[in-house]
Parts: sequence; C-alpha cells; structure tokens
Amino acid sequence: MGDRVNKWAAGSHYGPVLSQTDLYLLQTELEINPVLAGAHPNFHLLFNLLTGQSAGFNQDARDRDLQFTQKSEPATLPRVAQIIIITPHSPWCTIVRNEKGVTNEDVINTLWKEYSELVTEAEFASIPVRVQDHIKRTAANNLAMMAGGNQWQFYSAVAPPNQYKRVDWVRERIYFQSLERNDPYAIARLAFKAPNIFKMELTA
Repeated sequence: MGDRVNKWAAGSHYGPVLSQTDLYLLQTELEINPVLAGAHPNFHLLFNLLTGQSAGFNQDARDRDLQFTQKSEPATLPRVAQIIIITPHSPWCTIVRNEKGVTNEDVINTLWKEYSELVTEAEFASIPVRVQDHIKRTAANNLAMMAGGNQWQFYSAVAPPNQYKRVDWVRERIYFQSLERNDPYAIARLAFKAPNIFKMELTA
C-alpha cells in the first residue's frame, strides 16, 4: 500500500465549501488545522503580527526556523468560506473570507492586514489613560524597531504622531499562539455563537 495522504494536504480533493448559511443550518463541527490550533506535532507557527513574518519552530531543530509550507492547507475541515476571529487582547473582530475555502495563509494575511490598520480616535479615547500611555510607548518601540533596518520592514512611512496601529494595542503580545472554539467567549463578545467563530490567543 502507498503512503497515506495527509488529510490537510492542499489540493482540490475536498468536498464542498460550506457557506455561513450552511453552517447555521447544519451546525457542522469544524476541525481547526493543527498548525492554527497550536497542536501540530512537528511545527509550531511563528507568526508576527507586527512584521507579517511567518515561519515555524520544531523542538528538535531549535537552531533554525522552518519554512511555513502549510500555507495552502485549509484552515478548517470541512472547509468554509468565512471564519470569524476574536481575541481578549483587542476589541476587533477579524473576518477571513475565501469563497474557495479559507486557508492558513488567508488567516495570517488577513490578521496582519487588519492589525496594521490605524486605531480610530474614538477607539483610543475609550480606554483608560494608563493603557493609552502603554500603547504610546509600544508604538514608539515598534516604529523604532521597524525603522532599524529590519528586513521585514513593511511600513512605508513612519506613522504621524498620535496615530497608533492595532498591533500597538496588543502591546507585547505580537505573536500568534493558537485558535480555538470557545462558545461562552463568543456569546460574551458577540451575543451569539457559530461553528466558525474562533478565539485567538496571542503571546509575547
């Protein structure tokens, strides 16, 4: 017999992509890709929200980063056209869309894009002054790091004074850790639950 095919392998061999309506009607239980769930036995995703850089780490190969070769794999099985990501570390809701089925790469690209957006004045004013000061210091540190010749320099220009990015809001927690389904948290945040709503954990 030949080698077994990895069920997460990228390709067109999967069944139909479930729409949001399909999920609500069927209440299908989704399995999160092990890379995104932080449960892969040989690959721990290193995704930096500040720079957009993604690579991997293996406990048995600690001397080097691994290539993120699982980018094209589906983010969930069954595949879905949309997933919703919320986190206790920020007030935003990230919606990742792909009519052909959301992939791991769709997830990290959308998160990086959205956390590179500016915080509005109303959002910034809604938090305590102590937290505002911490975000200001974080923003200054992040800008200094990005302007220091880093090869992953994605900012095209230094942000004007008093403007902060969403990634500054999460402060030192700039590394993606995992996604999980957590219905009580989804209800607390959004007042409803769904199979494709996932809680994101970040780490320093």
